[in-house]
Amino acid sequence: MIKNLISISLVFYIFFGLSIQVYSDTELDIYMNDFYSKTNEAKKILKGIEKDLKEGNNAKSCFMQRKAAKLGLLANKSLMKAFEIEGLEPPIKVIESSQKRWEYLLNECKK
Repeated sequence: MIKNLISISLVFYIFFGLSIQVYSDTELDIYMNDFYSKTNEAKKILKGIEKDLKEGNNAKSCFMQRKAAKLGLLANKSLMKAFEIEGLEPPIKVIESSQKRWEYLLNECKK
């Protein structure tokens, strides 16, 4: 009797408990997640560079700065794409300002 009850419970769990529908991310979600993840990673890299420079360790700071800048530029592209998908006008001045800062960081290490 207990074996039957366990079996029936297991069957109900499999059919009803695991049959929850999984929703995939929309295209907008994908681009926004990409924007946030790249921006956060770039900021994390820049904070690490700041810490290294304060400690006098600048051996790899230029390499890391360029890496952060490239991530920031890619993040901006994802943000623009997200606005395009939504059919909204992006805050051009803000994005251009961000773009200039990332480009400056990227090009600063070329000198």
